[in-house]
Amino acid sequence: MMVLFGPGAIMSLGHGKENCSVPCLIEHFKELGSPDSLTEESSTDHTGTSLKICAVKAGGMMSLAIDDHGSLWIWGNCPQANDDGEFCLSSSSVPLPVWNFHGHTVVKVACGNEHVVAVVSAGETYTGGDDLVCYAWGNNNHGQLGLGDKESRPRPEVISTFNEESSWVVYEVACGAFHTAILTNKKSYNQEIESKCWTFGLGENGQLGHGTSKSICLPQAVDALPRDAFLVSLDCGLFHTSVVSSAGDVWSWGMEKGLGLCPDASFTGTDAGDAYVPLRIRAPETNGFRFAGPIQVACGAAHTVLVSDNGYKLWAWGRGRSGVLGRGQTADSYVPSTVIWPPLDTVFKNEKLKTDDPISKTEDHEVGKTVEMDHKLSAATEELNFLKTKLTLMERYAGLLHISIFRKQLDERRLPQSLQDSGVFDIRKELENVLENADDEELTRMEMFYRSMLSTVKDRLMKRRVRELVKECLVSLSTGRQHHSP
Repeated sequence: MMVLFGPGAIMSLGHGKENCSVPCLIEHFKELGSPDSLTEESSTDHTGTSLKICAVKAGGMMSLAIDDHGSLWIWGNCPQANDDGEFCLSSSSVPLPVWNFHGHTVVKVACGNEHVVAVVSAGETYTGGDDLVCYAWGNNNHGQLGLGDKESRPRPEVISTFNEESSWVVYEVACGAFHTAILTNKKSYNQEIESKCWTFGLGENGQLGHGTSKSICLPQAVDALPRDAFLVSLDCGLFHTSVVSSAGDVWSWGMEKGLGLCPDASFTGTDAGDAYVPLRIRAPETNGFRFAGPIQVACGAAHTVLVSDNGYKLWAWGRGRSGVLGRGQTADSYVPSTVIWPPLDTVFKNEKLKTDDPISKTEDHEVGKTVEMDHKLSAATEELNFLKTKLTLMERYAGLLHISIFRKQLDERRLPQSLQDSGVFDIRKELENVLENADDEELTRMEMFYRSMLSTVKDRLMKRRVRELVKECLVSLSTGRQHHSP
């Protein structure tokens, strides 16, 4: 069963509705068999059995699905050929089969704003070997198809770097808005494993990781990544790319230091700008660079999520609007922060399932346990909300205090050294360090800032003293009149 929801102005939801705020079933899949059953030859053999969806992908204005027969379906803004055979985008409100791969097995697929990349078996079936070919089609205005030019393609064409004769076999693909990233293994008969990340397309924000902002039309390896790292997952945001290795190393590159579309990021000095080469992401839990038990990395427009600890832990970083980082607030985080996972109610539900024994416990006891668990959940939820409120208050207070003393925002990426070493923030020592490292211009600005602050304090004290004097005079005058009254 497949359900989709969200904006559907280009009919990319696949159920004929423009917009949908709740999940809606794509009825079309229930009525279809495999693409083979849609041909005249096999139409009599169609049993009406619903297709099973094995994988889905969504891009800017299109959606794709791979069924259990290895067939590819597309809907929304579909790359097509017009009557003259030229490239165009044709909107479809229902899933359509990609007939170009009829008789082959589609293993992987990814899509950007208006382009698609698919990994397809060279033969009719895929048995898990190296017989895979990489195809691309759609808009190619930045070379994101990897075909050596910027001419758009209405139909799938083989990327020559990853054709049947290539020494590399593709095992993962991802697309940004206008760029593509691919993971490959080297075909080898001596059991040696060598993986490589390739990128191509738009590069103006460094999302290709080649050290420049140039766009390229052919796949090029990201040489800045270690050769001995076995890459297990990658994904692309609109303008950034992230990969993770089997050892737990995570690298990101592209817009705003690999964060993605984050124009309000408060980077300063030499840290500002885009990352043109992969940046290794520090793992907070180990105070090093490796996350334990890495599984998968996924990118949004301006944030990144990592699944680690063999699926039991989630990390997120980037822009935090709408709570996308899942840490109970909407603040940005420029370093990995833990996602509140599993949700609190899930923990209690699991605890309830573990303690239930339907054979040995009576129905009344079960009801009592449920009521007790509900009370625990209610109390824990109330405590969590209280702690969230306190944490938000403390963050605001710490931010204001830091600005008032150091004239700059508290940056999570560069915590004061005294706080890193001992967990205690020595304000006096840090202020001395700031004064020691500041140039003449900065010292002048700080002098003006503190003079202004001191002047404000003096004015406040003076006004308070004047009010006290006036009050004393009024009391004295009032007392004097009482003594002289007849």
